[in-house]
Amino acid sequence: MASKPLVAVCQVTSTPDKERNWASCSRFVREASGRGACAVFLPEAFDFIGKSTEETLSLAEPLGGEYVRRYAKLARECGVWLSLGGFHERGGDWESTKRIYNSHLLLDAKGTLVAAYRKTHLFDAELEGRVSLKESAYTNPGLEIVAPIDTPAGKVGLATCYDLRFPEMSLALAQEGAEILTYPSAFTVTTGSAHWEPLLRARAIETQCYVIAAAQTGAHHDRRASYGHSMVVDPWGSVVAQCSDGPGLFYAEIDLEYLNRIRKEMPVFRHRRNDLYGRVALRRDFPSP
Repeated sequence: MASKPLVAVCQVTSTPDKERNWASCSRFVREASGRGACAVFLPEAFDFIGKSTEETLSLAEPLGGEYVRRYAKLARECGVWLSLGGFHERGGDWESTKRIYNSHLLLDAKGTLVAAYRKTHLFDAELEGRVSLKESAYTNPGLEIVAPIDTPAGKVGLATCYDLRFPEMSLALAQEGAEILTYPSAFTVTTGSAHWEPLLRARAIETQCYVIAAAQTGAHHDRRASYGHSMVVDPWGSVVAQCSDGPGLFYAEIDLEYLNRIRKEMPVFRHRRNDLYGRVALRRDFPSP
């Protein structure tokens, strides 16, 4: 019987110190490689979390910059795929917009950038006395959803954090063949304690996909903290692995035979009434960024 692919999920506490963050993440990747993981998933803002808009913009880099090259070399050395959950990217329009993109990068085991998804749903929230964040103040929204990518663990659909609240996106990815949905995140403590696990389990149940959610945890600086509780949810909606608080690394097997059995026994996508409410699908006619 074929062995099930093993994935590793990293939970970290990013700070404004990019070198410190690199040391933490690269150590986890090397450890996961040594344990036989075929893919390693890092959270949103694995590169850094700045104290201010000005600091965030100053620390951002282009995709061809030194920081991404480090991770490409790491992927090659370790022979693993890397999901880099949310990179602060200076795009080609940086000089004109002075805004960045929140980009989920996927590197293969040769260090090749095989996909880059720019976060489409930006987190703007004002919860009185609890949360005040406006991602759109310094970030451009992405213009497209990236089709699922074949990896050694299965077909992976890329999303990021706040995208979790929009089931249309997960349905579109599943209908394009995704077997694994990824939600690398930096959920606030307020929203995470209320909504994190229910949303992840809902996305898994409605799409019959594995859901992998690497998360930030703890205090990043004196103005921001994250909820943590990274987890992997199976296609039945069961939490099969998770972290609680603090940095950590955990593993999960991806059982695609189990996934296909669930889809066969309860074929929800065949039961969908697209004649009544339409089909959620990826657009193919995107304007250029």
